[in-house]
Amino acid sequence: MKLPRTARPAPGGRPRARTPIVLAVPALLAVVLLLLPLAGVLVRTEWGELGAHLTDPATTEALHLSLVVSFWALGLSLLLGVPLAWLLARVPFPGKAFVRSLVLLPMVLPPTVGGVALLLAFGRRGLLGPWLEDTFGVTLPFHTSGAVLAATFVAMPFLVISLEGALGGLRPRYEETAASLGASPVRVFFTVTLPMVAPGLLAGAALTWARALGEFGATITFAGNLPGTTQTLPLQVYLLLQERPEAATSVSLLLLVIAMAVLVALRGRWTGTPRERAAGRTPSADTDAGPAEAGGAGRGGPGGPGGPALDAGSAQGSQGSQGIEESAAPRDGGWGLRAGLTGFNELALEAAPGTTIAVVGPNGAGKTTLLRALLGLTRRSHAVLRLGDEDVSALPPHRRGVAWVPQDGALFPHLTALANTAYGLRAHGVPRAEARRSAQRWLDRLGVGHLAGRRPAQLSGGQAGRVALARALAARPRLLLLDEPLAALDQTTRARVRHELRTHLATFGGVCLIVTHDPVEAVSLADRVLVLDEGRALQDAPPAEVTRHPRSPWVARMLGRNAWAGTANAHGLDLAGGGTLVAAEPPPAGVSALAIIAPEAVSLHRERPGGSPRNVWPGVVREVTASGSRLRVLVGSEQVPDLVAEITPEAAAELGLADGVAVWTGVKATEVTTVAL
Repeated sequence: MKLPRTARPAPGGRPRARTPIVLAVPALLAVVLLLLPLAGVLVRTEWGELGAHLTDPATTEALHLSLVVSFWALGLSLLLGVPLAWLLARVPFPGKAFVRSLVLLPMVLPPTVGGVALLLAFGRRGLLGPWLEDTFGVTLPFHTSGAVLAATFVAMPFLVISLEGALGGLRPRYEETAASLGASPVRVFFTVTLPMVAPGLLAGAALTWARALGEFGATITFAGNLPGTTQTLPLQVYLLLQERPEAATSVSLLLLVIAMAVLVALRGRWTGTPRERAAGRTPSADTDAGPAEAGGAGRGGPGGPGGPALDAGSAQGSQGSQGIEESAAPRDGGWGLRAGLTGFNELALEAAPGTTIAVVGPNGAGKTTLLRALLGLTRRSHAVLRLGDEDVSALPPHRRGVAWVPQDGALFPHLTALANTAYGLRAHGVPRAEARRSAQRWLDRLGVGHLAGRRPAQLSGGQAGRVALARALAARPRLLLLDEPLAALDQTTRARVRHELRTHLATFGGVCLIVTHDPVEAVSLADRVLVLDEGRALQDAPPAEVTRHPRSPWVARMLGRNAWAGTANAHGLDLAGGGTLVAAEPPPAGVSALAIIAPEAVSLHRERPGGSPRNVWPGVVREVTASGSRLRVLVGSEQVPDLVAEITPEAAAELGLADGVAVWTGVKATEVTTVAL
């Protein structure tokens, strides 16, 4: 049985909706309007005389001149337009909207008006014409150079607009990461920015060349129509149309074929597509396996035969092969950190060489802003930063010796894993062969050495994360900033990479800041835990202290604890959300405090319990989830905030727990830890 037309599946398997007739008819008329003139050229072409028309000496001379003029115009457009597109896309400056309007103006201006404007600017009586002629002996009107200038004026906006769109679609994080690895702005532009926007650049260049090839109005007005000098192919068509219309049709067909060939080659990519968008990626789960990887992570400890020490030498200046194998600790004993931040982040930070600080806090607390301020990449916060004995506050990001691993890794999609890892070394002047050998060793250490020849699009999320980490470690920075570096790894791989990272950080002569939401990472990797909230430091203490006495409800919940804020009274706390809590050792009355209750200290009952619990509330089970070999039960109550209890599966079965079941919760006063805020 045939399906109704409106329900017939499309090739993708989804039903195809009927096209509204109100839209379909005007669209078809538009296609006809565009197609008929082209059909007219094809119908009126004298195919038997086509070869003779196109090989006529005047036509071949005009074609040769058109190619010369269009390619010179393309060269000038690339030379001037690429920097202009970058400026419009990347640099805020007064009058930016006006400059963009100037770029667009030749696209909407009648070409003959553009020719008049060029004549009044560069003609013999124009603004610059007399000076050019007297100083350099250059006369642009009625000269081939004038035709080039006219074509550039009309065609360059196509390149600028196309490339600006491509640059606008490219996240600045790639360029910022390259700068953190030590690459200068010029190096970043040529090795990262341009390769990633290559589709947009090629699309703009093709459109620019095609437009310059077909330029007529500005050329004839400004440069004239001199055979062999300024008479390009479009001008030849204009002359032939008056004397030999059939030859004009043949030459028009040639220009039509060239224009269509350019458009077909572009395949609709008018604004280009940054490679980060076009590249596909395998599933983000870390599915690596096999002996090559299993053995890779254990190859060569720091300073051993498997690879160089993490901080072998300064990140500044050129380094030869001898510098790569230097001792882990710098001669001055390490690079300590002293930083004072103002703006959104208001805090002071000081750390001795070799210190690892875990930065934790809720979303919006200012964790990433802190890292970007230390890099000098944000105006939201400003950092006065000293690394070792050097004040680097006024230095640009690429000269600070601060390496950064952003959340997504920001691997350069046009480079292999090996080339990505060697990028920072090459930026610091390390010879190519030595940089690649060192990069391979770092990839081996992190268990991805067998993937050295793959590009980021061929890596899983976990693999890409390890390559990004290897790239930062290989650059031997003075300050290492890691923004959730292990988030994309599965649990097994995360444990192995965490062990490797801890081993490298143990011999690191600088300071490392790790933004994380994983309490295991914070405890196992860090010497200190910095707790942020709204840009301020709530706590900066060793992990054990933060675990025992968290001063932030968010940190307490991250550690799996119940955390209730309130105001201390004689017996405990008046909770901010309503209700009271009895504590064995409350802070002085009137003090803002945080009550911490371990989930395993919460007892659950189907009937109101008697005996020792001082805190008893009725509630309803809202959720039961597995946590290892135990169950975590979320209980909601009208008397106190939500409470999480941790019990065994056997106890849950005995109590008959399920969503919606009424229970009683009990907490002993001695199980409540209070922290004054």
